[in-house]
Amino acid sequence: MSVRKQLEILDLIPELRQQLNLFQKQFATKLEVSLKPVKRWQNRHTVPSQIALKLIKEMLRQMGEPGKRLLNQYFPEAE
Repeated sequence: MSVRKQLEILDLIPELRQQLNLFQKQFATKLEVSLKPVKRWQNRHTVPSQIALKLIKEMLRQMGEPGKRLLNQYFPEAE
């Protein structure tokens, strides 16, 4: 994954949390990760693992139209 793509993915995390109206802890629970990785993603220290990205994509698919828009924006190859 290119550096540019990684930075774009990091922009997705707060946007997705806002769309879902979730606190960091709630978002972490939905992804079955601890709070620490979510904080690190939002502080732009690390990017989500491939497993987390797969779960994020699935979460987007389940959101209906708003999720589809985000999926196309951040993961155009997924659709």
